[in-house]
Amino acid sequence: MRRLFAAVLAAAAVAPALAAAQTPPATIGERYVPAPWWMRDPVIASIGHVRTQVAANRAAFGASFQAIDRSAADASAKAADQIRALSQALGAYGVDVVRVETTVTTRPLYDQYRDENGVLRDNARADQIERYQADAAVSITVRDMRVLERVYATVVASQPTSIGQVSFNLEPDNAVKTWLQGEAVRDAARRAREAASNAGASLGAVRVIDPTGRACETDVLAGWPAYGSSGMATDVDYAPAFVPPPAPPPPPPAPMGRGAPTEQQIESARLALQPPLRELTDQACVVYTLS
Repeated sequence: MRRLFAAVLAAAAVAPALAAAQTPPATIGERYVPAPWWMRDPVIASIGHVRTQVAANRAAFGASFQAIDRSAADASAKAADQIRALSQALGAYGVDVVRVETTVTTRPLYDQYRDENGVLRDNARADQIERYQADAAVSITVRDMRVLERVYATVVASQPTSIGQVSFNLEPDNAVKTWLQGEAVRDAARRAREAASNAGASLGAVRVIDPTGRACETDVLAGWPAYGSSGMATDVDYAPAFVPPPAPPPPPPAPMGRGAPTEQQIESARLALQPPLRELTDQACVVYTLS
């Protein structure tokens, strides 16, 4: 009983502390609110907000081949034969350049009849199967834009039943991310210098550098915390310090074998597929003292 009473007292003592820890520093709209530690002296908080455009570096599309036969096994074999040479040829580029996924599905085609209203319907019974339809699908992801046009032409020249639209995507590498973050910090410094100069002041030492930009969105006048817009972004051009010479594209795969499109057919099917530009943005917060 004593242990239970002591546990209740301990819980009661901890509860106010937990409530205090969960209480926000201020309520929006209060007359007096606490300020962050870095605002004890005159400071200027500047948000760097940059935007750039980088060409997409991923492309994906799909194609399907169809075969119909009186047995499911024969239909599946014919459909698989149509994509086997193609998938092997595209796989020769390597998974770092082209990734290929293949699937084969088979479904029955039933005898059809018209009902009393003249509507054509399937006689969906096991003994009324006329033929089987097999669909072989190829999903292709191109990770090197230098071979995109040839890969697409190779698929077109293989005469698929259908081919999907090419979709583009950007997956920025670490070099682009690091460069864009540095541009955001430089933009914050530029904005701070211009604002201080226009106000007749000069920048002092750096108090805070926040790569997320949230520290600069603290609004002590409206009640802290209150997060708002960082304003319009500054356009920057992606220009890394060192640009290595472009490597030659991977060599084209060997001929796909019997019945495969020839090199002339592949070249005749080439189309201009230029990767579109994709927008990237980043923010950073830098807080300076003022003098």
